[in-house]
Amino acid sequence: MPNSATTPTLMGAHVSAAGGMHKAIDRAVDLHMTALQVFTKSNRQWKSKPLDSGDIQKWQDRRQGPASLPAVSHASYLINLAGPKLDIQAKSKTGLADELERAAALGIPDVVLHPGAHMGDGAEAGIARAAAIVNEVYASRPHLRATRLLFEVMAGQGTVIGRNLAELADLLALTRDAANTGICLDTCHLFAAGYEIRTRDGYDRLMAEIDATVGMNAVHCWHFNDSKGDLGSHVDRHEHIGEGRIGEAAFAFILNDATWSHIPKLLETPKTVERTSDLKNMQALGSLLDNPEQLPPGLMEEQAPD
Repeated sequence: MPNSATTPTLMGAHVSAAGGMHKAIDRAVDLHMTALQVFTKSNRQWKSKPLDSGDIQKWQDRRQGPASLPAVSHASYLINLAGPKLDIQAKSKTGLADELERAAALGIPDVVLHPGAHMGDGAEAGIARAAAIVNEVYASRPHLRATRLLFEVMAGQGTVIGRNLAELADLLALTRDAANTGICLDTCHLFAAGYEIRTRDGYDRLMAEIDATVGMNAVHCWHFNDSKGDLGSHVDRHEHIGEGRIGEAAFAFILNDATWSHIPKLLETPKTVERTSDLKNMQALGSLLDNPEQLPPGLMEEQAPD
């Protein structure tokens, strides 16, 4: 594990891959990021054109150079592994396999996934369905075992599964033997689901619950988002850092906790003004770091537009 006292923390945002996958790396470097998240295909369509060898080579060339940033991909929002409809299950299974294949081709080690909604059948049934599909995909494609699927904690709206750490632990328990799975934690989702992360005591309780359920070693990514909704509201609406109901303290707890020094911490905050919004949110996080040696190089030197 890197020495958190001398190594810049892994911090970045979800960035656009418009113009080619390699453009995402260029945008991340331009914004002083030390990690990034991307979609490897349209997040709102079932089908997308395959990655061509040129796209893959340009991406790999960027990552082999000075911009060798840790990367995470996010799977399509259309995928619902937990639902009862057979046609959606089939599309979701194909879609998940495609997401993992694309990440594997690009050398992206982690794919974040919303686990899905049970559509009224109950969490236990939804979790069982989701786990079965994940296991089938990995069993049919052993080469994908090097690519890890990260179940994301959810805000708890509707019939979604993954609304708490206990449900994610159940998913992990049903997939760990057949698949390569882990967890992505999202600050907005945790807060909206009812986890009080704004106080030191609340944060410590969350850490204890992570350890007792999914386990610290299962967490491989954080999403950093403030929340428009209140604690326990189950409203999944992201806000700029420090401008929502969470405030800055929770982000400071995570950023300055050596437990997460080697884990990508990635913004999914609104892009009200392209680039400017990401820069301001990155700098808001940078201002919360206790140790200036952990700042991404050049981040605080750039003057963000008003």
